[in-house]
Amino acid sequence: MEHGDTTVKRRTYRSELRRQRADQSRASVVSAAAELFLRDGYTATTIAAVAAQAGVSVETIYKGFGGKAGLVRAIWERGLAGRGPVHAEDRSDALRELGDAGALIDGWSRLTSEVSPRVAPITLLVKGAAGSDTELAALDREMDADRLERMTDNARALIQIGGLRAGIGLQEVADVLWTASSPQLYELLVLRRGWPLHRYSAFVASTMKAALRD
Repeated sequence: MEHGDTTVKRRTYRSELRRQRADQSRASVVSAAAELFLRDGYTATTIAAVAAQAGVSVETIYKGFGGKAGLVRAIWERGLAGRGPVHAEDRSDALRELGDAGALIDGWSRLTSEVSPRVAPITLLVKGAAGSDTELAALDREMDADRLERMTDNARALIQIGGLRAGIGLQEVADVLWTASSPQLYELLVLRRGWPLHRYSAFVASTMKAALRD
């Protein structure tokens, strides 16, 4: 008869192993979906194609993501996390501890150049397909609203730190941050004009500073 502690440890190990396999499977599906959507387009990409690329069943994708719109959401959420073990939004919040408006804007601009290559292409894909797909149209509105809410929260932090030009209000600060970090700006400067990321990041920072500071 097995000792109770040994039984619990084995169950914990098996549970952790299943969780790791599930995470790996999910990551494979998201990567496959991102590759196919960006290569072939949203309409032409099928759940069956994603499943074949990821080496899972179609049923697994429907259970885990609900369908194509759910896959797009997962790609978007992965992109927002940025690179590395700490989520980009957490790193953005930590920058507020700098207590200096200029340094905070510089930090946000660097994060924008990190996240944009991961998020902007899928965001632009959604906007392009939203006119013919009601689920994507809803997701497009949600993504815009989510980013505006985030930028409004950042604007409050920036105003609290101070150092902005006199008379500027919360909405204007939020709108400047929202516009300067937009996927459309990334598309124009990086994807169309071929700017390197360091130049794009510097432009985002200088645009925010010129619009918000004396």
